[in-house]
Amino acid sequence: MKKFFATICAAGILLTGCGENLAANSAIVPPTKTEVTEAKTLNTIKISVNGQTFTATLEDNPTARAFAEMLPLEMDMQELNGNEKYFYLDKNLPSNAARVGKISSGDLMLFGDNCVVIFYKDFSTSYSYTRLGKINSADLAKILGDGNIRVTFNGSD
Repeated sequence: MKKFFATICAAGILLTGCGENLAANSAIVPPTKTEVTEAKTLNTIKISVNGQTFTATLEDNPTARAFAEMLPLEMDMQELNGNEKYFYLDKNLPSNAARVGKISSGDLMLFGDNCVVIFYKDFSTSYSYTRLGKINSADLAKILGDGNIRVTFNGSD
């Protein structure tokens, strides 16, 4: 008899005790406007060089998000090795460098914690970078030219 009574009590608790709370806690609450805005990530930026503007698609990583938060930025980028332009930021960004093996024209990378690099030629490398994004332009070597350049990075509209 004790076993029967204990089984009935346990079943009653399971059926009634959890049911009310489950219904109350399962209501779907739509996100607030602030939550939606914070969740929306800046995934494209505008880059202006020598009077030409093009876009870059940013990676979905903490480094690219931190870089996007710094925009707008204007920088004098230095020429290096006939395949890249670089600039050292005043602030370190979070990084997660990895050996990329191959660089492609249009790669936007971070070298170390604060060196922004735009690559305008394809080549193999043993260096490690954190990916910031990819520039969407066909002829970067022609646009960026041979020497140092002034580059403006802006958020996309």
